[in-house]
Amino acid sequence: MSAVIPSGEPSKPRINDPTTSISRRSLIVGGASVVVAAGLSAAPEPGGASSQPSGMTVEKADTAVVFIDPQNDVLSERGKNWGAVGASVTENKTVENMERIFKIAKANGYDVFISPHYFYPTDNGWKFNGPLETEELRTHTFARSGSLNLAGFPNSGADWLDRFKPYIDDGKTVVVSPHKVWGPQTNDLVLQLRKRRINKIILGGMLANICVESHLRELLEQGFEVAVVKDATAGPRHPVWGDGYQAAMINCGFLAHAVWSTDETVRRMQAA
Repeated sequence: MSAVIPSGEPSKPRINDPTTSISRRSLIVGGASVVVAAGLSAAPEPGGASSQPSGMTVEKADTAVVFIDPQNDVLSERGKNWGAVGASVTENKTVENMERIFKIAKANGYDVFISPHYFYPTDNGWKFNGPLETEELRTHTFARSGSLNLAGFPNSGADWLDRFKPYIDDGKTVVVSPHKVWGPQTNDLVLQLRKRRINKIILGGMLANICVESHLRELLEQGFEVAVVKDATAGPRHPVWGDGYQAAMINCGFLAHAVWSTDETVRRMQAA
């Protein structure tokens, strides 16, 4: 016998009603399809016109470049992680594209921020770590002799890539305190951006699916607009876990205000 619903009172779906579950599932899947389709149709073609019809606009007054980990251990052939990231760095021309953005930023008066990754000897006293942290500490990736000591730093794995040094060491680039895990929650990047009234970020660097994506998520939560430069980053490849770069780009497409090529980024920065 069917339950009687009083007139004027809406019926409430029953939790275990299979009809309700199918209806909800259809609604969710259908809605997600519409959102994805809309996002894909609105996305600019790589290397397309720089009229900025959608996504994030670029203005010198409130837009800055943020590069993560422009360091030897992830960008140099002699770096400790080259075996995992080298193919992706090479295919994307990551180093070359980062340098192009450095050059255009410096030539056109954009602020540039560096969020580095450093480990100090005292970090070996951590009582628990994730798998990647354990491996980084074991291999001395991004290792420095101390927070107030630069002994052994020049040309080490933690040092900047040589070709980036003229841009980073020019006395104008802001090098923030190190992020100790993946995102900027443990450094002063957000504070440094706020103090300069920066609202929009052009984001690149290493590694795409770890530190870059973590910075993206935190910056979005803090209210910044963020465009990720897809070929100014790269990711690790693992025989079981897969391609970290491709995984990051999928997520960036859903999360970031824009995902641009370096060509598109340079055009937008020049046109602003």
